[in-house]
Amino acid sequence: MDVVDGERKIEKEYDQGFRVEHEGDDHQGRLPESSKIKKKKQKMATRCDQRYTTPTPTPLDLPIKFKKRIRDLGGSDIALIIQKCLFKTDVSSGHNRLSIPLNQIRQTFLTPQETEFLNSGNNEKKCSEMEVMLIEPSLRRDTISLRKWEMKKASGSATSMYVLVGKWNSVAWRNALREDETVQLWSFRINSKLCLALVKRRAKSNGYFIEF
Repeated sequence: MDVVDGERKIEKEYDQGFRVEHEGDDHQGRLPESSKIKKKKQKMATRCDQRYTTPTPTPLDLPIKFKKRIRDLGGSDIALIIQKCLFKTDVSSGHNRLSIPLNQIRQTFLTPQETEFLNSGNNEKKCSEMEVMLIEPSLRRDTISLRKWEMKKASGSATSMYVLVGKWNSVAWRNALREDETVQLWSFRINSKLCLALVKRRAKSNGYFIEF
């Protein structure tokens, strides 16, 4: 069971437990005092928290086989861009893209010139893109397009994100990427040229991530 499934199980069990508690009260023809109900709810919530709370995952170093692959290619300046849980849209063939929300990026991975270039686009249908090399979880190499999207909301505000597009459907299919799976995206440079590496991760019971 991964972290997301665990969280869903918590919600389900808590909801079921709370319903059973109240159904039992009705069956007996009486309702406990409000203070007693509140106390029971707090006790149940505390018990669930203690049982399912997982330590904050600590990002591991890039797996050795990826380091070797990058070193063999003459790469350097390795940095973790993002660790994220894949959404349904990330693995949907109809969307054909991996989203990289700006507010989840751990550190700057673009040069000022690259940032300015990607900012020169204005929406998902007309924007600048960079062709970059991607090392897939299988260690296969391919090229993929990096863009920046400004997604406008109904409220009028906008959300900015980077996206990997173009051949993303092929990458997701070849590496059996699934919704709710945890992945890490790393950057590195070969002769100053931006390159990326995608790593699949899975959660262990102690809250740490290991290579999948």
